[in-house]
Amino acid sequence: MKQPIHFTKMHGAGNDYIYVNTLLYNIEDPAAASIAWSKPHFGIGSDGLILIGEPTRPDADFSMRIFNNDGSEAMMCGNGTRCVAKFLHDKGMTDKNPIRLETLAGIKVMQLHLDSDDKVETVTVDMGEPVLTEPRQFGADGGHAQDYAITVDGRTFCGTFVSMGNPHFVIFLDEDVEQFPLEHYGPLLEHHSVFPQRCNIEFAQMLADGTIRMRVWERGSGITLACGTGACATAVAAHLTGRSDRRSDIKMDGGTLHIEWNEADNHILMTGPAAISFEGEIMPL
Repeated sequence: MKQPIHFTKMHGAGNDYIYVNTLLYNIEDPAAASIAWSKPHFGIGSDGLILIGEPTRPDADFSMRIFNNDGSEAMMCGNGTRCVAKFLHDKGMTDKNPIRLETLAGIKVMQLHLDSDDKVETVTVDMGEPVLTEPRQFGADGGHAQDYAITVDGRTFCGTFVSMGNPHFVIFLDEDVEQFPLEHYGPLLEHHSVFPQRCNIEFAQMLADGTIRMRVWERGSGITLACGTGACATAVAAHLTGRSDRRSDIKMDGGTLHIEWNEADNHILMTGPAAISFEGEIMPL
């Protein structure tokens, strides 16, 4: 008889995933589980499934695998790393600070910031160096990493290519990003022929107070309330195009992340919240 699997529903700035400790539970088909469990009404409801496990490298403390709600496996999730840090600390799985987490985009170092009850409140993640190459890195032919033009449904968008271990195309709008039809142009750009492996698409707007308002269409998940790697990519694009300095507050639908592009080592530091929504049990497929 199959035994139920304990899960923890967590979110970072509204970017919500189902977290499972694979040291205790074996998920035989995580892609199928992510599709089924992520469905609202029929499942738990989430942006996807994150598995926490043993690392394969000696220089890491734990590992993380991310599956989008369409079953595709993601390279990296910035909001997910912060939630994994909270999961590991608050559940007593480690007392290390910082924690080194193995991902498909390399090892991410997570510095925990604790509240008065010794619980993780926010986390700063060293996201590594952004990769700024010509768009052919993403499957495009020619052009430059900045000010690259793509036309969909009769409209041309100029954006900046940034890889944070996963590909992003950041578009700054002159119009109100709140009213922009993200649900229409997001999937058209994600699946554009210039991106044979698809792409995360960010639409951003500079605000009067110097902060950046960003909405995101995530590869494999669609509209999400926040995207950590997308916030990093947006901050990089803003600096490259002369819109901001190396520190940015990125305001997304689910909350704000502080991004710093360190000039000394070229690394991106992302700071933001992590929270537990609820816990429960679900039967395996």
